Amino acid sequence: MKSNPTILTDQITVVNLLKRYLDIRNHSVEICEPLEIEDYVVQPIVDVSPPKWHLGHTTWFFETFILEPNFTDYQVFDPHYNFVFNSYYETVGARVIRTDRGNLSRPSVADIYKYRKYVDEQMKNFLESGLMKKELEPLLELGLNHEQQHQELLLTDIKYILGHNPLFPAYKKEENSKNKSQKHSEMLKFYEGVYEIGFEEKGFCFDNELGRHRVYLNDFEISSELITNKEYLEFMEADGYLDFRYWHSEGWDWVKQNEAKSPLYWHLIDGKWMNYTLNGLQELDLNDAVCHINFYEASAFASWKGMRLPTEAEWEIASNHFEWGNRWEWTNSAYLPYPGFKKEAGAVGEYNGKFMVNQMVLRGASEATPPGHSRNTYRNFFQTNLKWQYTGIRLAR
Repeated sequence: MKSNPTILTDQITVVNLLKRYLDIRNHSVEICEPLEIEDYVVQPIVDVSPPKWHLGHTTWFFETFILEPNFTDYQVFDPHYNFVFNSYYETVGARVIRTDRGNLSRPSVADIYKYRKYVDEQMKNFLESGLMKKELEPLLELGLNHEQQHQELLLTDIKYILGHNPLFPAYKKEENSKNKSQKHSEMLKFYEGVYEIGFEEKGFCFDNELGRHRVYLNDFEISSELITNKEYLEFMEADGYLDFRYWHSEGWDWVKQNEAKSPLYWHLIDGKWMNYTLNGLQELDLNDAVCHINFYEASAFASWKGMRLPTEAEWEIASNHFEWGNRWEWTNSAYLPYPGFKKEAGAVGEYNGKFMVNQMVLRGASEATPPGHSRNTYRNFFQTNLKWQYTGIRLAR
C-alpha cells in the first residue's frame, strides 16, 4: 500500500506565514526598546522573569520545536540554551528552575539578540526552502501565539521591575487621557436556559478552549462596566481589608500575612493616593478601571457589594453585550478541562492541561494584550494570590 506523498505548504501561505512570523517577532523587540541594559536582567519575585529570558525562551521554542526536528542539517545556536530557556517542558529535558532566572548574568543581552537574529534567519530559510509541511502549520501558529502570550508577560514583568525600583522610573512617556468620565454602569439581565460555550470559529485557538459544549445557566445579571478605582477606594475606606466577613478564609490569611491594604502599585503619599503606571508615578485616576488585584480581593469586593463574580460561562454568554479587553476579568470558575479535553502527544501536550488545578479562570484581555491575540473564548488562568497581571473586576448577581 502506497503512503500519501508529503503535502507542502503552498507559496502564498509561506509568504503570509513569514510576514506574520517577522511582525510578531519584531514586536517583542519593540517592547524592549525603551529598556536600559540593566533592566533586562532583574527578577524581583519568582513570578516575574527577566526580560532577556522572555526574548530567549520564545526563540528557543522555534528552534526546539520547528527547526531542530524539521530543517535538514540545522545547527543549534548554543547547546546550553535548551537548559537555560526551557520553561516547564519535562519532555524536552532539564532546565534552570524559575527562581534562578535572575541569576543568569550570562548569556548576555547581546548574546540573546544574536540568538534571536540567528533563529529568525534560519526560520526564514526554512520557510523559503520548500520543506515546510502543512502539518507543521498548527505548530508554527502555536509558537506565534506563544510569543504573543510572552509579549503580554514581558510588558507586565517590565512594569513590575520598574514599579519596584525606588525611583519609579517611567517605561516610556505617553499622553494619556486623564480624568476620563465615568461611564454609567447597568446590570444586564440574561434568562435561564441552555447555552453553548467554547471555540467553534475558524482559525487558531488554544486546546483549553476546545470542546464546545452546552451549559445550563440560571437567570443572572452582569455589570456592563468594570469596577473603577473610585469604587474600589470606597471599599478600602469602608475598612474592607479589615473585615474578615468579606473574605475567603484563605484570602483572609493572605491579607494578614501580607498586611494587604490596596491594589498593587497604589501608594499613599502625603495623604494622596498615587498609582505607578508605565508612564511613571501619577495621581490615581478615579475613573479608570481598577487593576492589579488578585482573586481574593475581587471576591471580597464583590461580597462587600452584595454581589459575586460571574462564572466563565456567564461571562462568555454575556460578552457580546458589553465592552471587554481593558482588564483580564476574574471569574468564579476553577480552571478545569472542558468535556472531552485531550492532551496532545509529546511536549505540546504540556502546554495547558497540566496546569488545570488550583487556579481560577480570567476572561477577556488587557491593555497589555498584543493586537490580534484576544477572543471571547480565551481562557486565561492564574493562582488566587497573584496580582501582577492586568486584572480587574466585573460583578454579577
